[in-house]
Amino acid sequence: MAADGRIRSQEVATKFGRNLYRCRRRAAMSQEELGALASLHRTEIGMLEQGTRLARVDTLMKLAGALSVSPLELLDGIHWVPGNSAAGGFSITDRSLARRRGNSC
Repeated sequence: MAADGRIRSQEVATKFGRNLYRCRRRAAMSQEELGALASLHRTEIGMLEQGTRLARVDTLMKLAGALSVSPLELLDGIHWVPGNSAAGGFSITDRSLARRRGNSC
């Protein structure tokens, strides 16, 4: 978290990676299988899951399609909070969309 309380992109990437890992495991897929279905290399799946790479919009759509989940499932707990007089920032929550819906992904 930045000194001003805003969430940095690294924290967004980490949260996205956890969501991706959870959904991939629920689908009982290896990184290689997911990569093949999403037209991505296995190492990119690994970097996304580890939070060392932040997914682009097209990558998000490929992953969601390959996992048969909504892109919102992969973005669960990641929110943009607009600023009033200063720049906005991301907000990360632990309460997951999947848990609210009763899913385990």
